[in-house]
Amino acid sequence: MKIAIGADHAGYELKNHIKEFLENSGYEVIDSGTFSTESVDYPDYAVAACTHIQNGECEKGILVCGSGIGVCITANKVTGIRAANCFEPIHAELSRQHNNCNVLALGARFIDEEKAKEIIEVFLNTEFGGGRHIGRVEKIHSLTHR
Repeated sequence: MKIAIGADHAGYELKNHIKEFLENSGYEVIDSGTFSTESVDYPDYAVAACTHIQNGECEKGILVCGSGIGVCITANKVTGIRAANCFEPIHAELSRQHNNCNVLALGARFIDEEKAKEIIEVFLNTEFGGGRHIGRVEKIHSLTHR
């Protein structure tokens, strides 16, 4: 599986640990940046990573910023992306089972490297539950600006 990753300056260090963890676990990673702790705008890196999913180059994505909120909001603006900001493995499990999320957002100021790994493993290994959830996910994608 190919995974897109991206982060702002606050998520840079955790992103690098995640990249190493993913590669050591056998995943191919496309790193959309940022590549330093110099202050940057998180929407640029969230969109860059999500574009790899949108165009079919990657199956899933992982985004990191200070809280996970900014990258999550941004990702959900990209057509075809369903992102969830997760702080515990159960959030990741439900985001996959019920919402078929394809992007995981993490807050570097609130979770450490070990917690991030736990969340990522659950996110990547949980299947979409289908059934009654299919129609709900389809409704999300049918929404237009109001």
